Amino acid sequence: MNPHKAAPRVVAEEDLAGFTAGQFLEVMKALTVILTLPQSAADHVDALVVVTGQGEDWRLTHAVRSWEANPTLRHLLVANGNPDEETYVEITLDYLRSLGLRRTNGVHLQAEPAPNTGLQAAWIVNQVQARGITSLALAVSPYHLTRVYLTVLKAFTRAGSRLPMIPLPVAVSPDTPVPETGATAYDLVPGEIKRILDYMDNGWVATPEEVQQYLQWLWSHHKNLLVTS
Repeated sequence: MNPHKAAPRVVAEEDLAGFTAGQFLEVMKALTVILTLPQSAADHVDALVVVTGQGEDWRLTHAVRSWEANPTLRHLLVANGNPDEETYVEITLDYLRSLGLRRTNGVHLQAEPAPNTGLQAAWIVNQVQARGITSLALAVSPYHLTRVYLTVLKAFTRAGSRLPMIPLPVAVSPDTPVPETGATAYDLVPGEIKRILDYMDNGWVATPEEVQQYLQWLWSHHKNLLVTS
């Protein structure tokens, strides 16, 4: 993935004029079906994964609270962010301790910089394969969740691997300004949609067909995780 071709974080209505109603509908379908996966299943997965960025400490604090509250989680994976961001903070165990981390066994941090979601997703796939992780939950800010989910799913698909992935939107008001830009979730959603549509054309996020095939597999092979959680 080339980060230099990324769409701006905040886009105007006219920046979306080149897309069709059908393309927008595909994004809405993906958002809807991903969010129909029950968040309660996140209490029963093997690993909790948090993708950092934009100075959003609430992603980390939400993940740390979930990790500390659920000792059955075996792994906490923390993907690094983009050092070019003004709000970038190096993710260390000491930094996570300042956010409430106490249980450090099983915590794994991405050491190398990850200037884009594709590099974060590649690291997540490598960690899952190296550590024998069998299921995971993605803790991500709600406005960013669909793109992260689609990017990680594409990375697993490309690697020829499947495992249950549960979306876990972090608890934050959509009116909260994001530290990096000062924009709210309301401001940022259009840019996320544009990125999804642009990245789909470049093969960087899962296609609608790949999402449907994955969810069919997930519901047919891991229904107990989803309905008994």
